[in-house]
Amino acid sequence: MKTPAIYTSVAGGAGLLAAFPLWLGDYGQGLAVGFMGYVALACSWALFSGPTRYVSLATVAFFGIGAYSVAFLNEYVSYWLILPCAGLVGLAVSLVVGLATLRLAGIYFVIFSFGLAEIVRQLLTWYEVNITGALGRYIFAPVETRDIYWMLLGISIVAIGLRWWIDRGRLGLAVRAIGDDETVAGHAGVDVTCVKLALFSLSSVLITLVGAVQAPRWVYVEPSIAFNPTISFMTVIMALLGGASRLWGPLFGVIPLFLLFEWLSGHFPDHYSMILGVVFIAIVFVFPDGVLARIEDGWQKLRCRRSESEVVHERLA
Repeated sequence: MKTPAIYTSVAGGAGLLAAFPLWLGDYGQGLAVGFMGYVALACSWALFSGPTRYVSLATVAFFGIGAYSVAFLNEYVSYWLILPCAGLVGLAVSLVVGLATLRLAGIYFVIFSFGLAEIVRQLLTWYEVNITGALGRYIFAPVETRDIYWMLLGISIVAIGLRWWIDRGRLGLAVRAIGDDETVAGHAGVDVTCVKLALFSLSSVLITLVGAVQAPRWVYVEPSIAFNPTISFMTVIMALLGGASRLWGPLFGVIPLFLLFEWLSGHFPDHYSMILGVVFIAIVFVFPDGVLARIEDGWQKLRCRRSESEVVHERLA
């Protein structure tokens, strides 16, 4: 397929997704917002974790920061002004966290990123209980469900577009070198710390915006809701299933798992967390590089067999 045709297909797909909520009722729109929210989270998460291979569980920390930015400011500032403010807060936190932690690697980074969300949740809980005297806050914003869907779609497009742009430039080469071997990348002249910090900040700002955009859906928000660790785990599972190292991988991971988890939460609410853990382990073992990588490998093997078959037929002829 030629490049202009690819652009046309992508634009057509985005237009179709944008029109989707116009055909749905209230329940369907709510389901579409949930789906697009995880698309935005998975694509934003993969922007950093995909090429660097750093498994971050800090997703819900920035998601919650975005939600609470709206909760704190919605009584004083217009909702449309809160969104850029939330992005700036997410950027500031990501820079501080990134400078402090991106020198860690492997399991140490995973543990810290998971602990970050719990630290922020506990600090907010203490502040609300001891300073304000109330645990939760109400959010009243003049925004409809389909508006939230369109904003989440926009964030998803930005995340995918940034990933596409990065992959085709020098920054993409630097990031892939870091993912392969940080030490070798550093000796090759790559500023490892700056590259990781830049991608981590971009990813975190987008995740923060997802939280800020979705906050009005809840109306009432408290730390246990905004900083639910399930959000982090589901984002990671979805991205890994599709293939975090592929441009379209996170999207292909969200589609089946979102539908599966919606069904499981409705039919097995008491065992949902346990099933989630089993699915996580299964994906890591069965699809370590994602579904798209498995499909690509299968396609390459099929092409090789066809080529070998054609050579054999030519020799026999």
